[in-house]
Amino acid sequence: MKKIAASIPHSIWPAEDLKRAEKEAADSFGITLYELMLRAGEAAFTVARQQFPDTRCWLVLCGHGNNGGDGYVVARLAAAAGIQVTLLALESNKPLPEEAAQARDAWLNAGGVIHAPDILWPEQVDLIIDGLLGTGLTSAPRDNVAQLIDHVNAHPAPVLALDIPSGLNAQTGAAPGAVIHAHHTLTFIALKPGLLTGKARDVVGQLHHHALGLESWLNGQETALTRFDASQLCRWFTPRRPTSHKGDHGRLLIIGGDHGTAGAIRMAGEAALRAGAGLVRVLTRSENIAPLLTARPELMVHELTSASLDESLQWADVVVIGPGLGQQEWGKKALQKVENFRKPMLWDADALNLLAINPDKRHNRVLTPHPGEAARMLNCSVAEIESDRLLAAQRLVKRYAGVVVLKGAGTVIANAEGEMGIVDAGNAGMASGGMGDVLSGIIGALLGQKLTPWDAACAGCVAHGAAADRLAAQFGMRGMLATDLFTALWRVVNPDVVDTKDD
Repeated sequence: MKKIAASIPHSIWPAEDLKRAEKEAADSFGITLYELMLRAGEAAFTVARQQFPDTRCWLVLCGHGNNGGDGYVVARLAAAAGIQVTLLALESNKPLPEEAAQARDAWLNAGGVIHAPDILWPEQVDLIIDGLLGTGLTSAPRDNVAQLIDHVNAHPAPVLALDIPSGLNAQTGAAPGAVIHAHHTLTFIALKPGLLTGKARDVVGQLHHHALGLESWLNGQETALTRFDASQLCRWFTPRRPTSHKGDHGRLLIIGGDHGTAGAIRMAGEAALRAGAGLVRVLTRSENIAPLLTARPELMVHELTSASLDESLQWADVVVIGPGLGQQEWGKKALQKVENFRKPMLWDADALNLLAINPDKRHNRVLTPHPGEAARMLNCSVAEIESDRLLAAQRLVKRYAGVVVLKGAGTVIANAEGEMGIVDAGNAGMASGGMGDVLSGIIGALLGQKLTPWDAACAGCVAHGAAADRLAAQFGMRGMLATDLFTALWRVVNPDVVDTKDD
């Protein structure tokens, strides 16, 4: 059996470009769209056999578009291999697209039967193939389809989704209504953004990709969207010169830690050190000085005053402000001085909440909001942010300039030049306090090591997520602490070092 390549491309195509890309790519090779459908069905059948080799009773669900056509091809191949196939198809007053109609006719000519979607399911179903709704979905599935999706999700059999789980928006990753919870998803031709962000992390399962033989054409096209993952760490974290010294790796100033939030500034500071910053100075409340120096003596910790801030801004190559800053007069005065800093800076946490009150544009700034902060910055609801995370990131860039890191499952990064990326690293273990402070320190450190704001944001997010992934693989997700990342981060930012033993 032909093996399906496990690698996922780094280029991402906007959903609205997919039909055009499919047609142009097929034309460039002189093949028909039906031939592509046959290839898609064969690829899906191969993945199903590889992942679920012992299954013998398949339920194939076909919609009224080309996604359903792929399902008909899978069903025919499965039946030919001796698998018991029950095929359910949605009904419609409109005719099937030409290619899907050919696939349906081939299924019927091979002796296949098409059942109505509301029949009683067979007692024995050990694999479900989801070919109901494709990449064109923009609204909630109709009631009858939603009921079918709910039935699938309640069934114990594993699900393989064709191209995208039915009910998931291919552009945004939002699920406006019922959505298939797939165990595996095989996406065809190009990678869609909705498979990597938003609700996708809950419903896609293990993602597979097959270009259907169109790789050479796809590789010759430029896209503004990029998938970033741990395989690219060597691109950003290159070996250091043997003669380099601490001054070569950035003087980083971190400001924050109001009453009761010393932990935030400590985590940002230590994360910066573990990400390779040469020198890290912390300005904070006086009562935080002794605890921070005790916890991490490599930090230079001083009381935040007007004089210390003026001197430190002259000293620093990069400023990070926000972790534990608060929104009282103490934090406001610091931010007012920092906002005119001309070198690279990163704003997080309460710096973003204060920015939302007095918006401005700064091109030398990286902003790292979570969805709640982003909602305040755009004067909208969190639901609106999560309904289209890519659009939200673009709106933030338009209003505030610089580089925006919209955190969450499938972090989105955008800049004023139109570049966008989705971070394919990290896990649910990171849903705990302090993770954002660690990220701020990492990105700040990379800015000090002379990465551009865009590269520092991308590399920092990947390193952050990759460190958490190492921990999850070793210990699991539940109970992961932000400070647990430090040792794993040390390893991640040195990808040229070969592991000689387990962590």
